[in-house]
Amino acid sequence: MNAANTLTPAVTQGRPPSGGRVRSGRRVADRTLRIACTLATLLGAVVLGSILLMLIIEGLRGFSATLLTQPTPGPGSEGGGIANAVLGSLVLTFIGIVVATPIGVMAGTYLAEYGRGSKLADVIRFLNDVLLSAPSILIGLFVYTLMVRPMGSYSGWAGGVALAIIATPVIVRTTEDMLRLVPGSLREAGAALGAPPSRVIMSVTWRAASAGIVTGVILALARIAGETAPLLFTALNNNSWFSANLMGGIANLPVMIYQFALSPYPNWQGLAWAGALLITVAILALSMVARLVVKSERAR
Repeated sequence: MNAANTLTPAVTQGRPPSGGRVRSGRRVADRTLRIACTLATLLGAVVLGSILLMLIIEGLRGFSATLLTQPTPGPGSEGGGIANAVLGSLVLTFIGIVVATPIGVMAGTYLAEYGRGSKLADVIRFLNDVLLSAPSILIGLFVYTLMVRPMGSYSGWAGGVALAIIATPVIVRTTEDMLRLVPGSLREAGAALGAPPSRVIMSVTWRAASAGIVTGVILALARIAGETAPLLFTALNNNSWFSANLMGGIANLPVMIYQFALSPYPNWQGLAWAGALLITVAILALSMVARLVVKSERAR
């Protein structure tokens, strides 16, 4: 009775208990944060949508019947296309991914299978994380010092090596993460059959993580497809068709877009917009393929 009497004045005077005030404050904070997050999302969507809309409009204006059949024109020339730049980008990207894939897969396999708990693996993992976040222009300068200056000229080989250095840490990280997701019972089953660790890795763990490893390679491919800064110091650019010896400047889309966009010629600017749209669509397609690979693997 005494406890009830002591609570009655607080209720009759309309003062909510402390628990009610706490819940009311939490609801206000939740609504405020929700509104702030929604506004930030809308702002980002508007900015990205504006960029994509401008890219689509200007890029479609730059498309022509000769866009993918003729090489880039000279200064002040009319017509032309970007066929040589597209071909050069495909070659440079192919070289980069061919060099990076075996190195990345092997290094990721070592970190996941052989180097668990070792100090060497920790050092390699740390260096890989640093390389993963390193500015691409620094990698271009490194390859310029390592290859371009001693060789005395720009080359497609130097451009491919620069792209390989950028792609390798992506493949290493993805391969290690995918192999760590493979259940240990599969390894134990292979070992119980008398298979050595190398056979277990090649026949069991690699096969179980194959979809994730392929996804990492595709993501690395999308990463290097649009890199411009390292190619400025390694492959540079030219207006000629692709040369099989890969020596001298090699035409490529990223550098072509950079140079043509800054030019005073309307024809070059239109080709730059068309090339930007083309490379954006290509990267989008690679990202969609990676998502489809992951989705198909999860559906199994």
